[in-house]
Amino acid sequence: MDKAQLTSLMRELAALPKETEWVEFKHNKDIPTEIGENISALSNSAALHGKSSAYILWGVEDATHKIIGTTFHPHQRKVGNEELENWLLTQIDPRVDVCIHEGDVGGMAVVLFEIQSASDRPVRFKGIEYIRIGTYTKKIHDHPEKERELWRVFEQTPFEQGVAKEDISSDEVLSLLDYPKYFGLMKQRLPDNRAAILERLVAEKIIFPTTGGGYDVANVGAILFANSLTAFGRLARKGLRVIIYRGTNRVETIREQTGDKGYAIGFLRAIDYINNQLPQNEQIGQALRREVRMYPEIAIRELVANALIHQDFGITGAGPMVEIFADRMEISNPGVPLIDVLRFIDEPPRSRNETLASLMRRMNMCEERGSGIDKVIFDVEVFQLPAPDFRVAGDSTIAVLYGPRKFAQMGREERIRACYQHACLQHVSGTRMSNASLRKRLGIKDSSYTLASRIIKDTINADLIKPHGKGTGSKRDATYDPFWA
Repeated sequence: MDKAQLTSLMRELAALPKETEWVEFKHNKDIPTEIGENISALSNSAALHGKSSAYILWGVEDATHKIIGTTFHPHQRKVGNEELENWLLTQIDPRVDVCIHEGDVGGMAVVLFEIQSASDRPVRFKGIEYIRIGTYTKKIHDHPEKERELWRVFEQTPFEQGVAKEDISSDEVLSLLDYPKYFGLMKQRLPDNRAAILERLVAEKIIFPTTGGGYDVANVGAILFANSLTAFGRLARKGLRVIIYRGTNRVETIREQTGDKGYAIGFLRAIDYINNQLPQNEQIGQALRREVRMYPEIAIRELVANALIHQDFGITGAGPMVEIFADRMEISNPGVPLIDVLRFIDEPPRSRNETLASLMRRMNMCEERGSGIDKVIFDVEVFQLPAPDFRVAGDSTIAVLYGPRKFAQMGREERIRACYQHACLQHVSGTRMSNASLRKRLGIKDSSYTLASRIIKDTINADLIKPHGKGTGSKRDATYDPFWA
């Protein structure tokens, strides 16, 4: 937020007739525990009142709302040996973005805390949830009717329909959003007048009209079509981050780039950038004899799209990320998947962000529901690469694509994973895995039939596949299904 924006916002908030349940005025008072309680209360109350942010203003006289300046300097304030900002973040759960702005208005020093609205559960400070009752900060459990109302808001308002920018003019809407890109990706003619453009964006729920004649920009509109995510505050942290490392660990970074464009605008550019960072192989196995990138582009495209679509936007301070190592690529997003990672191949994905997912599919940025991971596995097999690894680490979901590696270099777990995924792919393709099909998948010689049999046995023992039918007849001719079939 630059000086002009800070001045404008301070004056706008100070002009309110009184404190609200999402705005607090202070002169110099800077008791850390009180600030923490206010952050919890204001964040929860902002959600209750449909606001994207709440605010604490220092340098404003409480009675008159006159800007009188403050001696509070939050970046110099400490709690023990810890900086105030870091201390507050460790005491707040779930973490919400708290942007601290210092500046001056009319020569008077001011401080503004811009606090993200609670998104999927009440915000706590030191394990206690607070709420604003009029101009007072109270514990939620003392006001059960407010708590019930707040949970109803969380249940009814998905992230996409939350507000990224409140009550702005039509000029600002068309300046902040790349609306021609929307019409181009939707293969629709760009209307020749402003009213028709805005009408279409409203119909798509990218923006919402306000009672004062302005517009709110929905989160889904900003995250997809923002000319600059930075202009939407906390959404800047949701830009796709790409990091290239030297070697196989994170010790040395070669380069790093974080996207600032909305996903719809920057997606193809990001995929091209990722592909251009990858080494080329002249030959991969027997399937391809041409100059190709290390990983199939469809796999990269689909996994990056999944990371964008299925992330948990309620987890602050983290966004989708692609990390490229010498031997692998890791694509991660904040949030634990809503289905078991073992069922990624066959089950239609469940997303926290159905509106976002639907729009990205309609714009052909990802495959139809349920088919994307199938294509990833299929192309990985064509490229004769090791099986991808889908896993959960903490509160993140990670998909790992591995570079070319000979069968002899694969570990036991890798071979089992490849066997399971091959059985899944065969099943969803209308056929079944056999010893012969597994040998072909892993590049095992036909004479090494017993080697493939050992992998199949290990995968059965891991409860990932099962023999088809009653298992009568020759084992050489046996077929297998994934455990869920």
